[in-house]
Amino acid sequence: MRFWRIAGLTIFVLIVAMPALAAGEGSSLSVLQKIPYYQMVALGAPIGLGAAAAGGGIGMGHVVSGTATATARNPGLGGKLMTLMMIGLAMIEAQVIYTLVVVLLLLFTNPFHI
Repeated sequence: MRFWRIAGLTIFVLIVAMPALAAGEGSSLSVLQKIPYYQMVALGAPIGLGAAAAGGGIGMGHVVSGTATATARNPGLGGKLMTLMMIGLAMIEAQVIYTLVVVLLLLFTNPFHI
């Protein structure tokens, strides 16, 4: 596990540091202005989408676990709990879909005109 953390951090630092290492001494632009827009979006979009999907999956697991526990304790409320669970799952999934839409917008458009 520690190996993957160190390897991931090393790759991240190399990707971020490449524009800084390529910059000459006589340039007047900052390092952040030299990093291409699409390079940063291509690096950040999968990370953000993966985090949103992981968070949504964890949240859905908690919802289903709570509903199963509540139904086991009180079987008479099973139908109402299932309805509430489905609404909750739809709202959690909507957040992940919104993240996907934002990622696709950032990948295929250039809203900042960089």
